[in-house]
Amino acid sequence: MPLPFTVVDAFADRPFAGNPAAVMPLDAWPDDTTLLAIAAEHNLSETAFAVPTDGDAAYELRWFTPTVEVALCGHATLASGHVLIGDAPSIRFRTRKSGVLEVRRADGGYTLDLPVTRVRAVDDRALLAALGCEGEVFASVSGAEATSIISVRDAATVRGLRPDMVALAATRIMAIVTAPGEVADIESRVFVPAWGVDEDPVTGSAHAALTPFWAERLGRDRFTAYQASARGGHLTCTLAGERAILGGNCVTVMRGEVLIDL
Repeated sequence: MPLPFTVVDAFADRPFAGNPAAVMPLDAWPDDTTLLAIAAEHNLSETAFAVPTDGDAAYELRWFTPTVEVALCGHATLASGHVLIGDAPSIRFRTRKSGVLEVRRADGGYTLDLPVTRVRAVDDRALLAALGCEGEVFASVSGAEATSIISVRDAATVRGLRPDMVALAATRIMAIVTAPGEVADIESRVFVPAWGVDEDPVTGSAHAALTPFWAERLGRDRFTAYQASARGGHLTCTLAGERAILGGNCVTVMRGEVLIDL
């Protein structure tokens, strides 16, 4: 049987902006090798696979880059909500390493509820050298993935980065470079070459770390964010205890079928 999929631009208000994700509902889980092969075929930052479940969620959700399964992916969860929510006001997904995540309708778009990532200051000259910048480094002490926030002087520095991707891949972390923004309260770029994605266009999981980080520095629990990749994407960020509530829109850009036997 053909397996349908939908490609959605998440955290976007127009086609070909934000971060594209393939969303693929399944009846049951095939082996992981097949899931990874499908994700590699799509060759997007993430492909989200969803299988119906019961209890505290409507679907079990997993995410694959072209090379690895990840523990948390925000934009592909938002895209999955956009595809699977139907007429409901909200939809919940059970994940294997990040708990239950919820997508809700809000203001013509959606909100996404993620667990926050907390960080602490560290001395990491190798990471700064790989990024080719000066700044303060903060490494994760909680959260689903190994993450570092690099705070730099201004948005121009964020936009001008040209990292050494080979050196950055060796760190095996998600590197989030951020500064006060020009087109939003804060701006960032996100690099994850160790996961097969040199620069991620718009990253929900990164903003699960940026939300508590910037809430403390801005002195308020809600702010706007812009991820300054080539595609670019706008988000709202709200800190609610140990949850980051991210707001954004989605645009469906493609539908198709995968013609394989599972």
